[in-house]
Amino acid sequence: MTQETVFITGATGYIAKHIIFQLLEKGYKVVGQVRSNEKGENLVKQFNNSNFQYEVVEILEKDGAFDEVLSKHPEVTVFLHTASPAIVVTKDNEKDILIPAVKGTKNVLQSIKKSAPQIKKVIITSSVAATISNADLTNPNFSGGENTWNPETYEEAIKGDGGNAYRASKALAEKAAWEFVEKEKPNFKLSTILPSYTFGPQVFESDIENLHGTAKLLADLLYLKKDSPIQPFFGVSGDVRDVAKAHILAFEKEEAEGKRFVISVNTFNFQWVIDIFRKNFKDLAETLPVGTPLPENFFAHALKVNDQNARKILNIDYIPFEKTVVDHIKQIIDHKN
Repeated sequence: MTQETVFITGATGYIAKHIIFQLLEKGYKVVGQVRSNEKGENLVKQFNNSNFQYEVVEILEKDGAFDEVLSKHPEVTVFLHTASPAIVVTKDNEKDILIPAVKGTKNVLQSIKKSAPQIKKVIITSSVAATISNADLTNPNFSGGENTWNPETYEEAIKGDGGNAYRASKALAEKAAWEFVEKEKPNFKLSTILPSYTFGPQVFESDIENLHGTAKLLADLLYLKKDSPIQPFFGVSGDVRDVAKAHILAFEKEEAEGKRFVISVNTFNFQWVIDIFRKNFKDLAETLPVGTPLPENFFAHALKVNDQNARKILNIDYIPFEKTVVDHIKQIIDHKN
């Protein structure tokens, strides 16, 4: 069992909690960054593990935000930066999305170089959104991924809608990280994880009371009526447990250094999700719309992303989409009952 110490930002997040859980299971010590003592104490109670502790950093985009906390932890050798805005509805793209994402990332890396030269591996959570242009969203034959980038500029992102700003922020923050490594030549090696739509159960059932983001996306479908239309929404997806595992493998595997890893099992749409609901939950089969059930191999020629780095280097045995959806929804139903 390892006693290596990992620092993780955004420790209260959906993905971050799964990462922490898996790290503790593997014997790592973990320092989690939170924005308040209240949130930190809640995590301490949830994980109930002496190998977990927290540090409060309220504003990530503040200059030198991590200098002090990193100086306090010379034992940290791995840094996982998962904290980034996950909002698409805002009146101020720059203030609420772009500055926290881009400047927050730069601050983390600058603090590591200045205050924690012993850190050898840095993993940043980006997003498949960083690989996709706005035009790609409506192109069913798109095939980008680990070698492509959202081309939107900072200035364009300020003026666009929140969705555009979110996708741009992911690309701009990740590019800033790679540029930092190129120019500053720090002691650490960088890798990035690019999750797609991320589904799957919460680590702690109590978190179901405050679902948001992609976790809420599937939960909201439970409230459709028999005559409700099924929206033609589609995307690429991955299981939160696989996304967490990818973060850990990215620093454990030497061959992962300096690479981007898209985590994507397959394309999905809401009709397929409803089909899975109806197949696996008798009560839902009676209340949800039927729509037009999908034929086999429906997604054979649908939107794809290049995730060869993840499949070849990380070699994760991906959880099938149906199991992800069933585990996700069963936890919610059980909690309600």
